[in-house]
Amino acid sequence: MASRRCLGALTRHLRARLFSTSALENPQTLSLRFLGVTIPQRTSSDLDICRRAFRCSISIRFGGVRRCSSRPTNPSDKEEDEDDESEVEEEYEEGGESSDGENGDVRASKCVVQRGKSDEEKVEEAAEIGYKVIGPLDSSENPFKPYEPFFAVVQIGSHQFKVSNGDSIFTERLKYCEVNDKLILNRVLMLGSRSQTVVGRPIVLDSAVHAVVEEHTLDATVIIFKKKRRKNYRRTKGHRQELTKLRITDIQGIDKSENIVAVA
Repeated sequence: MASRRCLGALTRHLRARLFSTSALENPQTLSLRFLGVTIPQRTSSDLDICRRAFRCSISIRFGGVRRCSSRPTNPSDKEEDEDDESEVEEEYEEGGESSDGENGDVRASKCVVQRGKSDEEKVEEAAEIGYKVIGPLDSSENPFKPYEPFFAVVQIGSHQFKVSNGDSIFTERLKYCEVNDKLILNRVLMLGSRSQTVVGRPIVLDSAVHAVVEEHTLDATVIIFKKKRRKNYRRTKGHRQELTKLRITDIQGIDKSENIVAVA
């Protein structure tokens, strides 16, 4: 703290001597001149010394590193300093190249490149949810069949649905599928009819439920209201869940011949 005060006093003194280049600007000098006292004039060398000392004090006060001296610089010293700086830069560049070569793999592993998912990744993600996209529905195709007395319990995401031929269900928004796309729901947990029931462990093998995407829509608005009494805190928000409407077209994996005869 004391060193800072000393530096502050020194800078103020040097600033006063540096900027008061004319002796007539000070009223004390006027009174001395009136009394007949001669005032020595400052030379250019004195001013240069004051300026260098002022710059040096400023650099020390604010943490800078400067080389200050009252002696004139020698051009050979400048050349030596430039050579030293160039050598230091070369060493730094060589060290940076070697460090980049050693840590290049680590940086590449940490670098996250934003890119679109590949087709294989999309198929895997859809399979984890519980469906597979076949393709768009042709205009000449008619996958809808009359009602059949069979049902299936399918799992889509974390929800389970009991469906029959011709039913429509609303699920959470399914990715990577558009309207009129054909889907296969391959997580069938149970199949049933009037004469038999097949329970999967956990899924039924060689079974599938075919569906068509009818639309992507939004659910009704849900109001979220929060309040803290005696705190003047009230917050009201709304949320609309994205949904996908599916139309069930066919159920496969159960013997239908006996049931059709029994119904007839």
